[in-house]
Amino acid sequence: MECRNPKVSSANITVLGVIQIMIGIYHVLMWYFLLLLYMGQIKGVFGTYEPVTYKMGTSLWGFAFVISGAFTVKAAKYQSRHMILCTMSLNILCIIITIIAASLTIVELSHFRSVSYRNYGQAKLGREVSRVLLCSYPLEFAIALLYSISSCAYLAGNQEETFESVTEVVEGNS
Repeated sequence: MECRNPKVSSANITVLGVIQIMIGIYHVLMWYFLLLLYMGQIKGVFGTYEPVTYKMGTSLWGFAFVISGAFTVKAAKYQSRHMILCTMSLNILCIIITIIAASLTIVELSHFRSVSYRNYGQAKLGREVSRVLLCSYPLEFAIALLYSISSCAYLAGNQEETFESVTEVVEGNS
């Protein structure tokens, strides 16, 4: 895959990092809300509602979004090669996490078994929270992908400059 230079300023990258941090905090707070919601369920004849995304803590994966956003803000301010590579790796990890979390959420929303009538309201509210979180995954995916592409272009541009300067040095010595 070849990357070319899209014009993305460091201020835009900083904004993307801040949005990533806000999305991550939102996911963590929604997990805490689901924790309180599902902990309050009462064991009934049909049992309690425990979705796969809650058991796996997919909303807690929002910490990866927060860390990636912090690194993105830092990389926009201090553009060293190692910092950009580290941030690009974290953003690729966020892309993978987003795909897995969205897939698990879709699986969760496609299946709904009966629960006790006492827990039905909590289960219904928890599913609505999952729908809202499902809407935020494409945004996180787009932000991480945009940063990965722009940092790839930046690194490719720097690498071409490095190769030109080495060639000039070799020709200058001959």
